[in-house]
Amino acid sequence: MHLLIPAAGMGRRMGADRNKVLLTLLNRPIVAWTLLAAEAAQSIRWIGIICQPADEPVLAEILADLSLQTPIVFIPGGNTRQESVYNGLRGLPAGAQRVLVHDAARCLATPDLFDRCAQALTTCSGLIAAVPVKDTIKVVDSSNQVQETPDRARLWAAQTPQGFEVPLLRQCHDKGWQQGWEVTDDAALFEKCGLPVQIVPGEETNLKVTTPVDLAIAEFILRQRGFTSAPESTQKESAKK
Repeated sequence: MHLLIPAAGMGRRMGADRNKVLLTLLNRPIVAWTLLAAEAAQSIRWIGIICQPADEPVLAEILADLSLQTPIVFIPGGNTRQESVYNGLRGLPAGAQRVLVHDAARCLATPDLFDRCAQALTTCSGLIAAVPVKDTIKVVDSSNQVQETPDRARLWAAQTPQGFEVPLLRQCHDKGWQQGWEVTDDAALFEKCGLPVQIVPGEETNLKVTTPVDLAIAEFILRQRGFTSAPESTQKESAKK
């Protein structure tokens, strides 16, 4: 399975002066935890990191420290996540048929989640990891007046990985560019093109590190998993070689 990791954003909501995925979490950059999880997954055979050229030297140092076995390439990022993934699709190896897209800032995804999404993608053309919404959601207007309360039983919070057949996702991105669509995830492009998107149960701990509070929660979760400092580089099992 091919994996694209969008990592071309900035740390505006984090209040950082650099790309938030380069911030430290338990003595390792956030993106390092994401890469270690992908490395430990049995299904991932190739990784493309979509980033800004200015971040490549730092990312290269991180990769050197991790000593990962999976082939990894850098792909130039765009001005938006949508544009970055579009660039990533064009940077896939020739013949790639299926791809998972996973945000670098979702550094707590487990290897099992990657593998479950990869397995599910063999039986569908598009999917997202997601969890049921626990809170009551309100739809409001521009003046913050509540307009309606959707049925919580039908609401799921989208996560990543999201997975797609490569030719179809390319077609959706092409159409999105032609139509001027602006979306926040690739599944939305699939939906706009009338293509089905399957739900794969995600993980409650698979949060996206966006704010300083998220960073503190992520550290707590890692410590609960037994990490007290930077782990040794993950080694793939022989079955993955």
